[in-house]
Amino acid sequence: MRNILVTVMMLVVVVLLFNSIISKDSTGTKAQIETQGNLANTKIGTMSVTP
Repeated sequence: MRNILVTVMMLVVVVLLFNSIISKDSTGTKAQIETQGNLANTKIGTMSVTP
């Protein structure tokens, strides 16, 4: 029973850490990746190829 409780508590901690580090609205890793990706797409879109 104690092992199950410890496992459940560890899973809860992992979920809370994931939500605070990865999924945070404006400062999380996901938001930073999206921001950098959008900037890269904009730069690529403004490049022109001249033969």
